[in-house]
Amino acid sequence: MPLTAGPSPAPDCDLCPRLATFRADNRGKFDGWHNAPVPSFGPADAPLLIVGLAPGLRGANRTGRPFTGDHAGDLLYRTLTKFGFAVGTYDRRADDGLRLAGCRITNAVRCVPPENKPVGAEVKACRPFLNGELTGAAERRIILALGSLAHGAILASLGLRKASYPFGHGHRHPLDNGTVLFDSYHCSRYNTNTGRLTEAMFDAVFAAIRADLPA
Repeated sequence: MPLTAGPSPAPDCDLCPRLATFRADNRGKFDGWHNAPVPSFGPADAPLLIVGLAPGLRGANRTGRPFTGDHAGDLLYRTLTKFGFAVGTYDRRADDGLRLAGCRITNAVRCVPPENKPVGAEVKACRPFLNGELTGAAERRIILALGSLAHGAILASLGLRKASYPFGHGHRHPLDNGTVLFDSYHCSRYNTNTGRLTEAMFDAVFAAIRADLPA
């Protein structure tokens, strides 16, 4: 049975009081921005699901599309285009006409957190929405975790122990349900500026993913 999109949080979701307060503050400061939970992007039945941390304040929280409008999105969408997972021209805005091909993007936490750092209770509160994305994960075939928090959130949603699947850049974890979990350092400005993640390292992860998918 084809996968369908899971539930999404309401625009005024109040599951996380700290994030709801931050959202209200941002609505006052940045009128005209999205300032709401950011929905997933891409076809629901895509064989590759990419899971990030949370929306960036001036990225997805502004534009309303995951990884759109900031440095992380510049690298991610350039790489997706290079490996055939995105078609069109990325222009840092949700209406640029870019579409995903065989790929879907979501976040472990759907609302922007202060200092880009969600706490554990917020990751847990948002888990039902990630669960919806992971339903029928074996049909999806490959999941890519961008960062250790996303890695842990995916394993928790699937009921798997983190100790059995340690996070590491470039790690490939075959899961019991037939899905393969790949890990990458997050494509944040901090990681790329410090050299923790280079474009070549990011390319290598997507090359491995592409090789794992049917031709």
